[in-house]
Amino acid sequence: MPTPPNIRQLYMPIQPTVRQAADNVSYTELLPDEQLLPYIYCYWELKTAQPLQEEFLYRVVADGCIDIYFELTDPTDAYVMGFCKQYTEFPLGDSFHYIGIRFLPTMFPQLFGVDAATLSNRFQHLADVVPQVADFLAVYLNGLPSSAQIKALFDAYFINLLGRKSFDDDKRLYGAIGIILQNFGVLNIETDLDTGISPRQLRRLFEYYIGDTAKTFAKVVRFQNILRAKPSSQSLRQNKLFFDAGYYDQAHFIKEFKNFYGVSPSKAFGR
Repeated sequence: MPTPPNIRQLYMPIQPTVRQAADNVSYTELLPDEQLLPYIYCYWELKTAQPLQEEFLYRVVADGCIDIYFELTDPTDAYVMGFCKQYTEFPLGDSFHYIGIRFLPTMFPQLFGVDAATLSNRFQHLADVVPQVADFLAVYLNGLPSSAQIKALFDAYFINLLGRKSFDDDKRLYGAIGIILQNFGVLNIETDLDTGISPRQLRRLFEYYIGDTAKTFAKVVRFQNILRAKPSSQSLRQNKLFFDAGYYDQAHFIKEFKNFYGVSPSKAFGR
C-alpha cells in the first residue's frame, strides 16, 4: 500500500453552512478506516429528520477537496464534484438523504488517474468519470443501509483499491503543498514555492492533482483557516482579521470571503 504525504496533519477542511441553516436537517462526518486517513478526509451524511416546510438550499463552501456524493434512495445516480473556487448552492427539495466521500487534496487523481482540472467548478455523473466506483455504489448501496454499514462498505472498497494502486509521490508538488498549508495560505506564490520546479511545471502539477493553480489553492486554504479560527466579533469589528490573514484591505477580505462562502464574514460567524 502506498504511503503518501500526510496532508491531513496540516489541513482540516470544514463545511459549516448546514449547522445554522434549518431545523430537522443534520450533517455528520465519519472518519474512514485508519489506513484510509491520508486519502479520505471523511464520509459524510446530510439528511432530513422529517419533511421540511420548504425546499432546502444547501450551500457548499470552497474547501479544496473533491467529493463523490449520491442520494441514498437512488445510489445509481451518483456525482463527483471537483475543486471549486467559489461556493455552490444545491436545491435539495424538502426531504433527502445524501451520502458523500470527501477526498483530501490530490487524492482523487492519485487513486483514479483522473485530471482534477477536468472536474473543477462543476459536478458530473460519477459513471462518466470513474465508472467502476459508480458500479460499486449501484450494486452495494441499494436497500438503504445504515451509516455503520455504509462506512464498512466504503472502508473495504477503498482499502482494496489502495492495495492495487501505485502512488506518484512527487516531492516537488507535495513540498509546495506543504509550504502552502504550513503558512495557512498566506505567502507569495512566486517567491515562496521554490521546490526545484519551474513555474510552468508547478502549474501543470497543481492543475492535474488539485484542479487549479497554486495561487487559487492557497486562497482556499487561507479561507478555510479563517473558518476554523472562528474569529471573534472584536477582530471582525476592528478589521484586524484581514491583516492577520494577509489581505491588503477590508474590502478585499469581504469580497473574497463572500466568493468562497456566499455570505459576508459577519453573517457567516453570526456576529
